[in-house]
Amino acid sequence: MNAMLKIGIPDNALARWQAEFTQTELQRIGVESEIAILEDVNAALLRGTVQLSVGAMDKLPVVQPEGLVITAVSSRGNPADLLVIRPEAVDKTQIFRLKKGATVNTSSVRRKTQLLDIRPDVNVHPTHGELQQLRTGTTDAIFLEAATVQALSLDLDGLEVLELHPREFVPAPAQGVLAWLTHRDDLPTRRLLKQIHHTEVSAMTNVERKVVQLLDGETALGVYVERDATGNYHAFVAAELNGALQRARLSQSTNAGLAEKLVAQLQG
Repeated sequence: MNAMLKIGIPDNALARWQAEFTQTELQRIGVESEIAILEDVNAALLRGTVQLSVGAMDKLPVVQPEGLVITAVSSRGNPADLLVIRPEAVDKTQIFRLKKGATVNTSSVRRKTQLLDIRPDVNVHPTHGELQQLRTGTTDAIFLEAATVQALSLDLDGLEVLELHPREFVPAPAQGVLAWLTHRDDLPTRRLLKQIHHTEVSAMTNVERKVVQLLDGETALGVYVERDATGNYHAFVAAELNGALQRARLSQSTNAGLAEKLVAQLQG
């Protein structure tokens, strides 16, 4: 049995679920762990008081703080966005089942840009969407990540839920994937985590995050890469460039140069 590992996380429900998922993954390889609730997880990693942290990969910066590295990534959960609508605002004759002139709350420029491209009549409020806003009728619809809804078993009873296909409504880069961070020099922990690392997922998220780098962190950016049964890669990008939504789509047998070709297609 290996030494006990400490997992540092912030104090919230999703982080606790992510840490418990990590514990289960570590148990599969015979490694025991404990969870530490911290205000500054990165500082604790750098000090060595915890050996790893876990978080949604789409929320992590493309370049990690000095001294920290993404050592491993999880399997991919459902990468899709969900559009959740209160019953009074449903109109099944309209695209996205939203009534004309509906109000949608989202702080994501990526989601706003793609939504308005298809439904320019919708009113978008740039605030984070909460389920309570739907329950009280203060907004007509919000977005949620499918993977988060599943992880937290969120109660969506009585609400209209539309799953948006990631090829068409492109999610954030690496959405649905967890990443495990360690200290760059902590080689024993890094070797252990390689045993739960999903190389086939990182082959796709590397492309997605490389597009972000090449576009200098474009905020209204969705990138999604999938791989079919024959091993071919299929990539989809939606980005706001020069005030307009631009899309790119590309398929090839390898991920080599895929990010660069997607950006060239966008900018062409």
